[in-house]
Amino acid sequence: MPKPNIVMKLGTCRSGVRRSIFLLGTFVLFISTATLSKFYSIRSLIVTDNFCNNHQVNNESPSRLGSEVKKTVDTVIEKIQKEMGSLRNLSMDSSSTLPLSRHSVFLADILGLIESVQASMSSSDETTNQRTDETRAVHPLLKPKKQSDEPADYFLIEEIRKYVRIKPNRLGKQNFMGANGTFTSIGHACFAMKKELEQYMDYDVGEICNDDWKLAQKLMVHGCDPLPRRRCFSRSPQLYMKPFPITESMWKLPDNRNVRWSQYRCKNFTCLASNTSRKGFFKCADCFDLSGHEMPRWIKQVNLDHNGTNSTADFLIPEVLDIKPGEIRIGLDFSVGIGTFAARMRDLNVTVVSATINLGAPFNEMIALRGLVPLYLTVNQRLPFFDNSLDLIHTTRFLDGWIDFVLLDFVLFDWDRVLRPGGLLWIDSFFCLKEDLNDYLDAFKMLRYRKHKWAVVPKRDKDHREVFFSAVLEKPPRPFR
Repeated sequence: MPKPNIVMKLGTCRSGVRRSIFLLGTFVLFISTATLSKFYSIRSLIVTDNFCNNHQVNNESPSRLGSEVKKTVDTVIEKIQKEMGSLRNLSMDSSSTLPLSRHSVFLADILGLIESVQASMSSSDETTNQRTDETRAVHPLLKPKKQSDEPADYFLIEEIRKYVRIKPNRLGKQNFMGANGTFTSIGHACFAMKKELEQYMDYDVGEICNDDWKLAQKLMVHGCDPLPRRRCFSRSPQLYMKPFPITESMWKLPDNRNVRWSQYRCKNFTCLASNTSRKGFFKCADCFDLSGHEMPRWIKQVNLDHNGTNSTADFLIPEVLDIKPGEIRIGLDFSVGIGTFAARMRDLNVTVVSATINLGAPFNEMIALRGLVPLYLTVNQRLPFFDNSLDLIHTTRFLDGWIDFVLLDFVLFDWDRVLRPGGLLWIDSFFCLKEDLNDYLDAFKMLRYRKHKWAVVPKRDKDHREVFFSAVLEKPPRPFR
């Protein structure tokens, strides 16, 4: 009787072990499947997140999830191994080992499957990490967005992009100038005026350019200087007439048909020369009056102070040339005007280039039609002359009290650069407020030029709140600097 009770107890024990082994194996499979599905679903979310959010990293990285999965599988394997050891001990104590051995085989199969999963996960992690690195290195959406250093990439219009790119020499070696390519340039403010510059460069190659010189001048005045070259034909007057001969052109208004008037308030030279019409500009408002206003300038005194002093800020050309007899041959007139200073100097065998812009009137066209050389130049740009090359620089109605002191320093030192030793700087009728006069005079004194002429007189049309300043200064040799 006792023996059957032992067998019944052993059978009950075996059935309990069988159920526990079955439940344990099911639990292991469930944990493994759930963990792997969680791992791969999160990895897919990470890739999606990388694509959508431009390479933002998820808080749970794939390597961290992989280590957690491996840790879980290692724990399950360890428990199964302990259970198999317990069953072996139980089988040694019992008389029938067949059911226990079958369960051991079953657990061994499960153990082999999980170990194979563990090995495949290790290789899968290596492959996945390698593919992820390759994807991040190749796929453009996963590449970090870096701002390009190429100026061409900032603009959308293809003509600008083509212009600013470096043009390598065709022969693959340095050219006669010692450069490996051509480096075309634009003003730094062109990047701040992207919309206007792209409008300026939006044209059909080989066709007629837009009538947009005013837009071009706006770009130049605001620092987009130099402007890029264009590959279109500039507009010309509809009916261009032959200019007057040089014997007539100096003191005669040009033919109206030789100017494009679309961007000006006045549509002819008669309007510009009139004292009653609204001209659209105020600097040099009387410049186009050749016989009344321009003819006597720099030849005889016209602006004398009649309050008993007879002082004036206007110096005459003959008396200035007498400072350096026969030495003044070439020069620059940086002023607002129509070239009358250059015309008078030409009569005395001195070649002068006139630098100005079209401030509401065709100043450059007028200078050219008179038979003189215009230089379309703003104050923003370095003078296009080599060092120590000019005999004279003259300026009037341009450098006034509006100019910043630091800018004035840069302008004066650039003028000093192109003046030769012994050259003359002629400041003609510079005007400013009385309280600013000493500061501006200090800027001119800083050049340490020799003073040949120096005059400060009241500006009578502003209730004596403003003054005129004129000077003729000579650049020193500086032989030891």
